[in-house]
Amino acid sequence: MRQELMSLPKGLAEEVARNLVMVANLLDEDPEQAYAYSRIALRLASRVAAVREAAGFASYATAKYSEALAEFRAARRMTGSVELWPVMADCERGMGRPERALAMAGEPEVNKLDKAGQVEMRLVAAGARKDMGQAEAAVVTLQSPELASNSVQPWTARLRYAYADALLEVGRESEAREWFAKALEADQGGQTDASDRLAELDGVEFTDALVEADAEAEADAAAEAETEASAESGEAAEEPVEAEKPAEPAEAADAAESADVEKTVAADADKAGDDKS
Repeated sequence: MRQELMSLPKGLAEEVARNLVMVANLLDEDPEQAYAYSRIALRLASRVAAVREAAGFASYATAKYSEALAEFRAARRMTGSVELWPVMADCERGMGRPERALAMAGEPEVNKLDKAGQVEMRLVAAGARKDMGQAEAAVVTLQSPELASNSVQPWTARLRYAYADALLEVGRESEAREWFAKALEADQGGQTDASDRLAELDGVEFTDALVEADAEAEADAAAEAETEASAESGEAAEEPVEAEKPAEPAEAADAAESADVEKTVAADADKAGDDKS
């Protein structure tokens, strides 16, 4: 990848490299953000095969299969490599065209793939068979020397898991359980959920203790808040309302005196009016 970026001016190459690093770091944890970084790199250096490939994987991770296929095809034209052939076929599956994926599994390009690529192509072909409702054919497709081998390779867990899943789909439950167990045995990096599938077949239900603890804490907090609200409401209801105090005797006398003065003033004014008349 560094060699490919050397065709760019130094500053531009460094900027593209930073975006590609972010794509790689975020692809599993935050594929949407990885996709955003891939679009920046693509805008800066669309003629670099590594950039087109990274953009393809970011699109693939966000289920934008049409975009992914276009980027993978562009990268393949630039490099002439066939290593992207299986993921290109899986994009066809994602676009609802399993028959095209199956046709790609029979192309001469498959013979040029390394062992890992051939196993990946077999997985895609089996998936295409299942998409087409050919569950028994999917089981047969996955039967291979790689499946029968006792050695553990990077693809072993996924291959055994796919085979177990295919067996389960055709009703061969006991065999499926055996192969889920084999997949779990080979799954060093947690690539599959074989342990969950085994538990499901055995009728075991797991409870997430952290989720339960959070739920209990939320319930306790809600109950405490409700209790506090009720207590505050009760205190407000019990608080006595201050009644209007009756007038003090002195204040009442002053008020009466003021009333008498007003009456006297009014009477004098009436008398004065009569005298003038």
